[in-house]
Amino acid sequence: MHRRFAACLVGLWLAPIFLAVAADEKTPVPLTNVHAHNDYEHPHPLFDALACGFCSVEADIHLVDGKLLVAHSRSAVRSDRTLESLYLDPLHKRVKENDGRVFPHGPNFWLLIDFKSDPKEMYPVLRQTLERYADMLTVWKDGKKQQGAVTAILTGNHPPIDEVGAEKVRYAVIDGTLKELQTDPPADLVPWMSSQWSKSFKWDGTGEMPAADRQELRRIVDKSHQQGRLIRFWGAPDNIATWRELRLAGVDLINTDDLTGAQKFLLSGAASGSPIH
Repeated sequence: MHRRFAACLVGLWLAPIFLAVAADEKTPVPLTNVHAHNDYEHPHPLFDALACGFCSVEADIHLVDGKLLVAHSRSAVRSDRTLESLYLDPLHKRVKENDGRVFPHGPNFWLLIDFKSDPKEMYPVLRQTLERYADMLTVWKDGKKQQGAVTAILTGNHPPIDEVGAEKVRYAVIDGTLKELQTDPPADLVPWMSSQWSKSFKWDGTGEMPAADRQELRRIVDKSHQQGRLIRFWGAPDNIATWRELRLAGVDLINTDDLTGAQKFLLSGAASGSPIH
């Protein structure tokens, strides 16, 4: 009897700890410094990234028979894997459940949409689709921003920046390239800069990063930040050594396919000695 009573006391004492662990597992820390590259290729598109706390995901889209289908290549599309079913609908559901946020009391969420079809044909369809989800999106009306839970950002073979910027009602922003650092479009229209790693750097993520590459990385980051933009590099080595260099240089978004690895890296504070959210 005494042993059972003691066991009960221990169980009661540990219960709050178990509950706290369970709560942490269900509600991950939102991470704003990481981007789920080609998110749709994970076993559970969107949901795997959300389970790791990611606040930015990427979907490649093709226009097929009037539908916006998500896949990297045209040959891989499936009629049931639409932008709505994989991303817009589940995000909309979460926003309703979480009082207007993707994560409870969380930050802005980015949905990067990569154009894989002719933008002249696809953008009108995408715009009409986004309009149906306007209650959760960041929207611009006559140039005035209405912040939403989710900000759609267009990348790849997207429509011209000026065309999107001239819309009276706008449901998306543009992912710029390094050439926009020279033209300096409005940061409210082009809030991101994305560039292929190999176009600027020789380092492959092994050994020490060359001093010249490190200097160029900081130059690009500084110029992007001076213009009020976030910066991301795609195609960079997807390992801890590179993530550390990116964070130390002030790169805003680690572009990764390793969801759990990047989550552990950011929460451990491996780049700076303290956790980075």
